[in-house]
Amino acid sequence: MAMKIRLARGGSKKRPHYAIVATDSRMPRDGRFLEKLGTYNPLLAKDSEDRVKMNVERVQYWLAQGAQPTDRIARFLEAAGVLAKTERKNMKKAEPGDKAKKRAAEKAAKAAAPAEE
Repeated sequence: MAMKIRLARGGSKKRPHYAIVATDSRMPRDGRFLEKLGTYNPLLAKDSEDRVKMNVERVQYWLAQGAQPTDRIARFLEAAGVLAKTERKNMKKAEPGDKAKKRAAEKAAKAAAPAEE
């Protein structure tokens, strides 16, 4: 059975509240889960202690059983010191958008036009 540690959404419209759960990866996001491991409230300040609450012992148990954390949960675990930090790749981070590329091309064309004369 492929196990995941992931977020299950709760709360009302535009007021999200998440439960950190251990579940079978084939179950729906807000569906059946095996154990609730903690909570995450994204509406609180980033430095608030109540933003992410986890039962670290149970999380470590599920990781030892082979459960794979999702990206967001892995970040929470890295902040808590449970997992080692991994380097992430964002290949398009420094690449400008389409409009910026067009503006740069037009600017380069304008600069090249007087230089040719």
